[in-house]
Parts: sequence; C-alpha cells; structure tokens
Amino acid sequence: MGKMGYLAMKVDLLNDELLESDMRELGVAVRKLAGDALLLGSGLGFGTTFLKFLASIAAIYLLILDRTNWRTNMLTSLLIPYIFLSLPSVVFSVLRGEFGKWIAFIGVVLRLFFPRHFPEWLEMWGSLILLLVVSPAFFAHTIRDGAGGVLICLAIGCYLLQEHIRASGGFRNSFTKTHGVSNTVGIILLLVYPIWRFVLRFI
Repeated sequence: MGKMGYLAMKVDLLNDELLESDMRELGVAVRKLAGDALLLGSGLGFGTTFLKFLASIAAIYLLILDRTNWRTNMLTSLLIPYIFLSLPSVVFSVLRGEFGKWIAFIGVVLRLFFPRHFPEWLEMWGSLILLLVVSPAFFAHTIRDGAGGVLICLAIGCYLLQEHIRASGGFRNSFTKTHGVSNTVGIILLLVYPIWRFVLRFI
C-alpha cells in the first residue's frame, strides 16, 4: 500500500508539472496572439480608423454643444485643428477633393455677398472646410499622419480637459453637473485616439 501511495503521489506531481507547463505555454501563446492581433489591427488600421471616427464625432459633438445653448468658457476653436488632424482618411479625402472645394466656394460666396444670411454658428464649420481644402500637403499628409499630428491632438485634448475641469469647479463637479457630464465624456473621448496611436508606436 505504501508503494501504491508513493506512485500515486508521483503521478500527481507529474500531472501538476504537466498542467503547470501547459498553462505557461498557453500564457505564451495568448501573449503572442494578443501581440499579433494588435499588430494586425494596427496594420489594417481598423482600430485606429475606428478611434479616429470616434474622436472626430466627439469633437463635432463638443463643437455643436458649444454652439447651442450649452455654451462653455472653453477655447472650442481648438476643436477645428483637432478635427482636421483626426478626421479619418476616407472623409478627409472626400472633403479635400472637389466636393469640399464646392462647399468652401459656396461658403465664401455666402460670407462675402450675403453676410446677414450667413449665421454665426457656420463660421467654425466654414473655417474647417477652408482648412481642409487649402492646407498644404505638408500639413495635410506629413504632419497629420505623423507623430506631430498625434502630439497636437493629445495636447488639445489635455488642455480642453483641464480647462473644463477648472470651469466646472473641480474634477468631481465635472462629472456631477448636468451639462458637465456630456462635456467631460466628449473630452475624454478626444484623448482616446492620440493615446492609442502612442501605444501602437511603442509596441
């Protein structure tokens, strides 16, 4: 009986070692899979493109909020370069092409010849379209697609967040006031895209 107990204990130890070895190999495989998935996602651009769309929608949302009755003391004109730098390539190329040129042309004609019929809230959007259409290739492609554009987006997001927290009267108030929550969530969404790009750069 003692010999059988010894063999059973030896088999249990062997099974434990095999199980532990399998778990280590599984952990290595999961880490490799996660790394490859991140690289594949960044190579295809799905994650980055999705976050660009999310950041652009958040910036447009904040711009609309500021132009409606929820006015804030933030420097929301910074959202225009943020949208310019974070707009997904598909939308950017459409607005930079003939379609954007026609919109810019109509906006300039309306502003020059019918200034009373050109509402104030359209001025920011007109500035965005003009910026998209007339920006030199250095800004439209080199800065926008490089680390400089991401750094500018991150700086704008951080600045707007700290200004919003200061205007709300503290971090806690920025999440408890009725209008503060929507602004806070929108500004936090502005930070997700540049942080993601920096994470991808260092992986």
